[in-house]
Amino acid sequence: MVDTTGFRNAMALLGGAVSVITTDGAAGRWGFTASAVCSVTDQPPTLLVCMNRASFSNGHFKQNGVLSVNVLSAELKDISGVFANRDMDSDQRFAQASWSTLESGAPLLDNALVNFDCRIAQAHEVGSHTIFYCEVLGIRNGKNQDGLVYFNRAYHRLGEQSRSAC
Repeated sequence: MVDTTGFRNAMALLGGAVSVITTDGAAGRWGFTASAVCSVTDQPPTLLVCMNRASFSNGHFKQNGVLSVNVLSAELKDISGVFANRDMDSDQRFAQASWSTLESGAPLLDNALVNFDCRIAQAHEVGSHTIFYCEVLGIRNGKNQDGLVYFNRAYHRLGEQSRSAC
C-alpha cells in the first residue's frame, strides 16, 4: 500500500505549469493557485482543474459555475504566492494585479502566458478534491514569455535557455 507521504514525494517530481484559477458571479470573486490543471480533450475543448474540497472558495466556484485558468509566466511568479496566501482576503489578492473578462465573466489575469475562459460543465468529488471539467469558451494568448513550472517543491523558469539546454 502506498502511504500519503510517499505519494506526495513522488508527485513532487511531476512538474506542472503554475496557474491562478479565478471565478466571479453571484457567489463573489475568488481565486486560488493550482498546478493540477490539464487538457482533457480538444473536441470539445475541455480542461480539468483540481481543487481541495476543504478550500473556503470551493463552494463559491461551484455556485458561480464559471472559472478562468490563468497560466503564469515566470514574471508573474509572485502572483502565485498571493493566491496561495491564506492570510489575504479575496479583495487583497485581486488588488495585486490587473484583470479583465471575456464571455464567462471570470477574471482573466492581464499579462498571463495564456488565459482560458471556461464554464464548469461537471464537478466530481474524489477523495479530498473536487475535479472540475471545464468547457473552454475562449482563449487569450499573452506575449511570448518564459513559462513557470513547479517541480520538486520549487519554481522553475522555462524558456529559450531551457530549450537550448536539452
